[in-house]
Amino acid sequence: MLPPAHSPFPLIMAEEDKMTFWDHLEVFRGSALRIIVVLLVLMVGTFSLMTKFYDSFVLGPTTQDFFLYRLLPNFHGEYHVDIININVASQFLTHVSTSFWFALVLAFPYIIWEIWRFVSPALYNNEKRPVRFAFLFGTGMFYLGCAVGYCVVFPFTFRFLTEYQLSADIVNQISLNSYMSNFLTLVFVMGLVFEMPLLIWLLSNMGIIDKTFLRKYRRHAIVILVILAAIITPSGDPFTLTVVFTPLYLLYELGILLARKPAPEEDEDDTHNGNTLVPVADLQAEPTEPTELTEPTKATEA
Repeated sequence: MLPPAHSPFPLIMAEEDKMTFWDHLEVFRGSALRIIVVLLVLMVGTFSLMTKFYDSFVLGPTTQDFFLYRLLPNFHGEYHVDIININVASQFLTHVSTSFWFALVLAFPYIIWEIWRFVSPALYNNEKRPVRFAFLFGTGMFYLGCAVGYCVVFPFTFRFLTEYQLSADIVNQISLNSYMSNFLTLVFVMGLVFEMPLLIWLLSNMGIIDKTFLRKYRRHAIVILVILAAIITPSGDPFTLTVVFTPLYLLYELGILLARKPAPEEDEDDTHNGNTLVPVADLQAEPTEPTELTEPTKATEA
């Protein structure tokens, strides 16, 4: 079966016409297997190197030597939190699970590339460019969000919660499982939160929201973002709340820049059933004088 002549991808469509559902499933299986192999290789690498950077990187926010604590004057002084283990297999399971999550972060661009490789043959030229932009922009924002979560959000949250005292007789003993759960959750949550501009861009392209809508409800969005910042960092310190709220607000403003402008609306007063109405002033205008007709020339007699 030949593809239509107007198809922008005649060879691709011809190949697609020959492929059955099981052929597509086979292509998907190949992509999934390659992703699993890459994850396993990276997981083995991160597992073997974990002991070299676990203390300085993962457990970095538990000591005063963490770079953020040394930069901020409010965090000067002695600070150290001992992480304890209360389960026999926790250290080994934490080693394996942390290696997997680190491998997933490192393999994220390759996973996005495999997804793009799988779906791109079904897209037209005018569809490929925005989808490619979404993949690249989403990947960059995810890494940026994870960096903000590790460098800013988690250290602020962890230090506040560990220094908070309900009673001086209570001694904090943070378990390994509790620390890693909060560490991975906050880092990856910030990675997802930084996808907000991409979500706004997608909703804008679907025609659900536009620049006017986002600007109109900016005050409502600010209130929601402040509440979200307070949930992420349950601290009463206005400085901490401002540090977390600022990137969230900048993400919202970036979403406004990426959103589409509202479509121009037709004026219902000037149009009716697709026919343009002539203003009354034009109808009352004085008609122009008709041009004088010249007498026809007489035919010459034979």
